[in-house]
Amino acid sequence: MAKEKIIGIDLGTSNSQAAVMLGGKPTIIPSAEGATVAGKMFPSVVAFTKDGQLLVGEPARRQAVSNPDGTVMAAKRRMGTDHKYMIYGREYTPQQISAFLLQKIKRDAEAFLGEEVKKAVITVPAYFNDNQRTATKDAGIIAGLEVVRLVNEPTAASMAYGMDKEGEQKILVFDLGGGTLDVTLMEFGEGTFTVLSTSGDTQLGGTDMDNAIVDWVCEEFKKQEGLDLRKDRMATQRVREASEKAKIELSTVIETDINLPYITADREGPKHLSLKLTRAKLEQLVE
Repeated sequence: MAKEKIIGIDLGTSNSQAAVMLGGKPTIIPSAEGATVAGKMFPSVVAFTKDGQLLVGEPARRQAVSNPDGTVMAAKRRMGTDHKYMIYGREYTPQQISAFLLQKIKRDAEAFLGEEVKKAVITVPAYFNDNQRTATKDAGIIAGLEVVRLVNEPTAASMAYGMDKEGEQKILVFDLGGGTLDVTLMEFGEGTFTVLSTSGDTQLGGTDMDNAIVDWVCEEFKKQEGLDLRKDRMATQRVREASEKAKIELSTVIETDINLPYITADREGPKHLSLKLTRAKLEQLVE
């Protein structure tokens, strides 16, 4: 009888990922949509259309600009709180939103493996408190998964790094994600892992960099045109997507252009947004 497989899930703020041990090696489970801007990952986006459809992952991310009121992003940042998402007259908790994402991962994992998946290990930021950890476990249960263990994200990274290493080593794991930051100092040797020290911030990540760029873009446009794009949710979502793209580009170039034609309009006609963002300016914005 074949041993029941347990999948590992990195439930992220911006993107999530899953893996399974096949033939003694960890193997990434791709989303059913295949490689996208997020690679094989699952964008952590859930959307509800006005006609009642539920979209999860890449399909939800693709329609975010045209359906900002029905799209939920970064639910991980609300885990363990009393926050409620009110969408088209219905109320959802962060656990329910995360459960939709976990259900999608479960379905795609089952299609990839050709067998039912009942159990999962889910990673959480080292700085998650008890409420946040319980909420993550609850999301897994709602999704129909038995959460056999929650593992701190830096611990999981150290284990992956140390699987084929010999001898004793100290590892510093610096994990700056979409919504959280973890820094953990670990020691491993002879198959054991010891956490020596950990620190972090559950409200600091790439999303905050995106927000800083969005604010700057909107302020610059307001200076130029006298119009506040933040009052238009569809325009704001377009700015957010362009801001994230610019941030990523600035990892390899020193300046990039943010061009959004027909971003809005007034009595005089359509307005176009065109700004240049430099790496130096980005560093200044996120200080």
